[in-house]
Amino acid sequence: MPDDLIGHIEDTRLTDALSERYLAYALSTIMSRSLPDVRDGLKPVHRRLIYAMHLLRLDPTAGFKKCARVVGDVIGKFHPHGDVAVYDALVRLAQDFAARYPLVEGQGNFGNIDGDNAAAMRYTEARLTEVARALLSGIDEDAVDFRPTYDGEESEPIVLPGAFPNLLANGAAGIAVGMATSIPPHNAGEVCAAAIHLIRHPQATTADLLRHMPGPDFPTGGVMVEDAAAILSAYETGRGGFRVRAKWTVEKGKHGTWQIVVTEIPYQVQKAKLVEQIAQLLEERKLPLLGDVRDESTELVRLVLEPKTRGVEPEVLMETLFRASALEARFPLNMNVLDATRTPLVMSLQAVLRAWLDHRHEVLLRRTRHRLAAIERRIEILDGYLLVYLNVDEVIRIIRNEDEPKPQLMHTFKLTDTQAEAILNMRLRSLRRLEEMEISKEHKALTKERKDIQALLKDATLRWNRIAEELEETRKKFGAGALGARRTELGAAPSVVEVTSDAFVEREPITVILSDKGWIRAVRGHIGDDAELRFKEGDRLKRLLHCQTTDRLTLFGTNGRAYTLKAADLPRGRGDGQAVRLLADLTNEDDVAALFIAVEGGRYLVASSAGRGFVVPAAELAAEKRTGKQVLNLRPGEEAALCAPADGDHVATVGTNRKLLIFPLEQVPEMARGGGVILQRYRDGGLADAKVFRLADGLTWRLGDKTRTETNLRDWIGERAQAGRLPPNGFPRAGRFS
Repeated sequence: MPDDLIGHIEDTRLTDALSERYLAYALSTIMSRSLPDVRDGLKPVHRRLIYAMHLLRLDPTAGFKKCARVVGDVIGKFHPHGDVAVYDALVRLAQDFAARYPLVEGQGNFGNIDGDNAAAMRYTEARLTEVARALLSGIDEDAVDFRPTYDGEESEPIVLPGAFPNLLANGAAGIAVGMATSIPPHNAGEVCAAAIHLIRHPQATTADLLRHMPGPDFPTGGVMVEDAAAILSAYETGRGGFRVRAKWTVEKGKHGTWQIVVTEIPYQVQKAKLVEQIAQLLEERKLPLLGDVRDESTELVRLVLEPKTRGVEPEVLMETLFRASALEARFPLNMNVLDATRTPLVMSLQAVLRAWLDHRHEVLLRRTRHRLAAIERRIEILDGYLLVYLNVDEVIRIIRNEDEPKPQLMHTFKLTDTQAEAILNMRLRSLRRLEEMEISKEHKALTKERKDIQALLKDATLRWNRIAEELEETRKKFGAGALGARRTELGAAPSVVEVTSDAFVEREPITVILSDKGWIRAVRGHIGDDAELRFKEGDRLKRLLHCQTTDRLTLFGTNGRAYTLKAADLPRGRGDGQAVRLLADLTNEDDVAALFIAVEGGRYLVASSAGRGFVVPAAELAAEKRTGKQVLNLRPGEEAALCAPADGDHVATVGTNRKLLIFPLEQVPEMARGGGVILQRYRDGGLADAKVFRLADGLTWRLGDKTRTETNLRDWIGERAQAGRLPPNGFPRAGRFS
């Protein structure tokens, strides 16, 4: 410190001092620490690591060196920060689960997907990968500018040449002062394809580019389930996010058992913490459908999820896990980067690709000019050599006899200083005839190359074609094989899976028993009609229904209303059960006309005792309320007689007068609600039973313990609303098909 400044005190307002110093800190954090450069996709620490390894000649074909040596060179020459931070950055560049295309090849323990740390840098070794070599390609050919290091003793590149699309391929993340960046990894082959398309079509939209580069490609795989419109908006604005889910399959076991195996987890989710989180949720009883979780991973991820019961639907189980755990994660997109002028900007996909292509164009120009200058220097020397061969005796005489041969050579043969110096430094063996031929050949080749380079510098179209060719080579090199194959599956946005309380019901077979006087109960397992059942005195069996505890039953009352009952809610065990009127809003005059499991997408024939009816879709029979839903409108004195599946092509109706009529089902209209049309006309009485069947299969009815099928039905086939004829011999006297 100068003597005149010792003891010097300068009065400054606190607000001015704070704002000035905080601004300097903020700029330093933004530009020199947290935000990547759009041209090479690197932060300063990563760029210095790669350049230091380049100086150490740690190429992909060279041997490994201790990471401590690399870190020492970086913090000693370029990056005066803590060794721990630098080593952590080096480790991340080598982790294949963190970087989609690792820039460093590690040897030793570099951590794992469970979140375990790498070994100390004195134990691990490293060298550059082919991807890093592509980033450095041309750095010794004046491709980029250099600047002095912090101590002025060395120089470092401001940016790398970047022949590899590192920003999009490997992504970036960082938090600066007042801003942050978050860019997911992408497939390098797809990025190059999008860049080539942008070269061919400079006005291409983001939607055009996304046809070549449809979305992120995370190193840990998974399934991206973001909506297409949201993806397009994110890339157009540079801000958004992507939902990624774990990839899973169902493995079948013995006796109907199964388990879910997770083979890929979302990016940046530590597997050990994920298992711990699921186990914690399981212990807290927040995952009632999950029975157990096991980690059977080796080098490949394998998480085993066992359901609590085998009756649980796998999709429903995974939906509960996606909602509660990190098996589904959201990766944000914030393409906030430093542009070519070192200005932080949030860029769109098109802007990022354009900035990278402009950088590649600038690198091509600089490398071409550097090569042209080298060719010019070499041709100048070769011209001097060729002149020697034409006048070799005179050149030898001047060199032998003159005290100052250089000026004499320059004067005699009109040589430049460079040519004269090269001639004086020639070896005698170079005067061979063979050497003269080699020099002439080299001169000719360099002259042609100079001509091509000069044409390239004059024509922008040629330059962009050259860049497109380089990108195509990069796409073939890094976009193919195991390294280049897409890992993240592009799935559609998931449909909403409603997880209701029914999903937590254990699925098991039961038999629903309905008595003639309206008492209902369930017993475990599927029992037959011949099972011994007890009822109240004077009561008897009306209906046996085999179902599962997770089923929803449709009850159709004689009042024409449909009710939905949950099989799991029915009383089970010993006893008479429960009155149906307590589950459905039926009066004492109402009875149960039908009880069945409505098939999704199916159709049902409903009919009244007067013989009027229609076909109703199964969805219209669903009624969650206890009051049910009015389906069949009844006239005074009528009641609903039946609700039967309409899964055939003809309808058979039989009246209480034992007259049978068969007519096509297409003559019966499909309605959601109404009074219906006349199915069969009666002079006295009404409808006894009706059935929908396939005419080709014949009409089947039950007589005692036997079943009979009649296929010759020509005499009973007619039109809807006719009276019908007496049924075939052997038809039940009760006038019912079953």
